[in-house]
Amino acid sequence: MTLAFFGGVYNNYLALEAAILDARRRGAERMFCLGDLGAFGPHPDRVFPLLIDNGVECIQGNYDNSIGKDLNDCQCGYTDPRDNYFAQISYEYTYESTSEPNRRWMRDLPGELRFEIDGVRFLLCHGSPRKTNEFLWESTTSTQFLEKLAREYDADVILGTHTGIHWVRQWRAESGELNDGSAGGQGVFVNVGVLGRPENDGRTNVWYTLLRLGGGSEFGSRNGEVGVSRVEVEFVPLEYDHNRLAREMAEVGLPEEFIETIQTGWWTTCLEILPGKERRKGRF
Repeated sequence: MTLAFFGGVYNNYLALEAAILDARRRGAERMFCLGDLGAFGPHPDRVFPLLIDNGVECIQGNYDNSIGKDLNDCQCGYTDPRDNYFAQISYEYTYESTSEPNRRWMRDLPGELRFEIDGVRFLLCHGSPRKTNEFLWESTTSTQFLEKLAREYDADVILGTHTGIHWVRQWRAESGELNDGSAGGQGVFVNVGVLGRPENDGRTNVWYTLLRLGGGSEFGSRNGEVGVSRVEVEFVPLEYDHNRLAREMAEVGLPEEFIETIQTGWWTTCLEILPGKERRKGRF
């Protein structure tokens, strides 16, 4: 079985449409969106028909919770004044441009989704299982912490988003104990990336994740590819019409800083949340 996972859409309906087509072409049998449908881009209401008509199973991100409950901000989790300034611009535009029926639809989305396939327990969340807007970064999140989350929340595979940058961590303790001394076990955490904007790497493509369940009975790498023998993870770079998105962002009056990110692949906002290692990879 092949499953497709989309992170924050951020109103980027052009990337969402391209991702759905690409995932189907690659054999995806189920598609999931892990929340934050709005923010950053133009025309929020164009996102919902794509999700609903194509049977994409959605959970609620912090943005969706805020808009659905008529809150005053996005609950993004920023602490820097500049980050919050741009987040508020994005939130107010998205809120005002989202129809009432679509606000209600977001309000009723579940905060998480659980299912089991062939004995593998999946948990889909937005930021982390314990907090919707928690940032889990590759450089600052320990394997011990992830193993603890998996154990406490009864999951073998946890998938999230929120940070805007994809990564994966797998663990396996043959003797029942991890290298860091914590209780053993096996599992995978996947940050599926986002469709809404590039990954601060100077490239204009965005990312989504394919997960394939195959044979085998235990976790382990295969052919140097990130994944496990029963659960194979593939990060998919996705090209879409980013020039059209940039034009439409300008037409509705979104900040030049947002447009520059779409056109160059470098983040110009939300930089203060980045840990040092992730920030050093960027231009600013």
